[in-house]
Amino acid sequence: MANLKSLAKDTAIYGLSSIVGRFLNYLMVPLYTYTLKSCADYGIYNDIYAQTALLMVLLTFGMETTFFRFMNKEENDKMRVYSTALMMVGSVCVTFAALVLLFINPIASVLDYPNHKWYVGMMFVTVAQDAFQAIPFAYLRYKHRPFKFAGLKLLFIFLSVSLNVVAYWLMPKIDPQWEIHIGYAFAINLTCTSIISLCLISELVGFKWQFDTRICKKMLSYSWPLLVLGIAGILNQVAGQILLPRILEPEEGRHQLGIYGACIKIAMIMALITQAFRFAYEPIVFSSAKDKDSKELYAKSMKFFIIFTLLAFLCVMGYIDIFKFLVGEKFREGLGIIPIVMVAEIMMGIYFNLSFWYKLIDKTIWGAWFSLAGCAVLFAVNIVLIPKYGYWACAWGGVAGYGTAMVLSYIVGQRKNPIPYPLKDIAAYVFIAAVLMALMYLLEARFHPGLASLVFNTVCILLFIAYTISKDLPLSNLPVIGKKFKKNK
Repeated sequence: MANLKSLAKDTAIYGLSSIVGRFLNYLMVPLYTYTLKSCADYGIYNDIYAQTALLMVLLTFGMETTFFRFMNKEENDKMRVYSTALMMVGSVCVTFAALVLLFINPIASVLDYPNHKWYVGMMFVTVAQDAFQAIPFAYLRYKHRPFKFAGLKLLFIFLSVSLNVVAYWLMPKIDPQWEIHIGYAFAINLTCTSIISLCLISELVGFKWQFDTRICKKMLSYSWPLLVLGIAGILNQVAGQILLPRILEPEEGRHQLGIYGACIKIAMIMALITQAFRFAYEPIVFSSAKDKDSKELYAKSMKFFIIFTLLAFLCVMGYIDIFKFLVGEKFREGLGIIPIVMVAEIMMGIYFNLSFWYKLIDKTIWGAWFSLAGCAVLFAVNIVLIPKYGYWACAWGGVAGYGTAMVLSYIVGQRKNPIPYPLKDIAAYVFIAAVLMALMYLLEARFHPGLASLVFNTVCILLFIAYTISKDLPLSNLPVIGKKFKKNK
């Protein structure tokens, strides 16, 4: 129970930084979509960011999760593991950044951006820094220092938002001749990431740097399946964005990618919840692996994760008539993909929660197979359907890919390392959320968007919350409120 409370506390701190950060980052969506001249310009931004997301996985090569596994092995010298991981990831990142700068022209041409080579260069150097930062940030999580972790994440967002507001809103008002283009976003990201790198220097000093060949070999043996898993996993997220401008005619593809990229930002609250949960959950899972009630912790965590993601789904869809103003009018034709993308994100979160069975028994190869299977399905859906359905194929491809990986992981996991997930309770929550969502759609179709729809949607959301409180969060168990509840009763 103590671990569950620790999970809730750390998730709240990590989640607060993620929620505040993501909320401020949402300001970038209207900033870009209302100021950029075309959807295709925003498509360039999303295309390059999708490629750097894949590079981030390659450059960290599963070392983040591997770090936690080896730091919690009693026979290992903790700081020797940490310094070995730093040197492994750092050497790869420095080499990558040097090669990018040396061969920037051919790299930009291969990526279809010969006229925007420094967009590519800036983002690739940025992602090299981000990849190296993953290890010091993981160390902060291992040491249970969520406040510094969250503070640095918020500092990055604050700097990024401030500089973007200056470049895209303030400067055009000061200087009418100021030319707005997407290149500023890449330069600002590089600047902010470099500042955060400087802020992490204290996590890189005060201990003896040692490279342990024995630990390195063991870590690589553990991490390479995670690398395959990570590649397949990130491709499930970004393959559609990478393929869209390359399967369709380039200008049309970037136009559709701009619309798709803007609308999925609204759906990314699911990724936010999953990420916050992961930051808190991963260290606790490995440290409590030998506890007798560890499986009960995993089962309860899964249920509460699903409950709160379903609540987030209902909130976003219930207030979509408000959220739609986050994107410029020319991008709103793609709003219909939002519930589809959110369902895919819920599946991804469930898959992440299911993944610990093979990580804890050092059989990470299973994760690689599951993710590759999901990735194969996603690619097939995208390649076959993008020519006809455009960005709609990308949305449904995510559901198909994550759904495949999720189902396979559950089936095999229950045979290899069974966990008593409360399937009936989970199914009840999914059913209730589906019914409430259907009612929202029926009312909107009948009366059209307006105040009546918002009021009705709010009632539906409150009903879901009420059911959750009555079923799994009784008021009598809550602090302060519980005392008053018992007294009145």
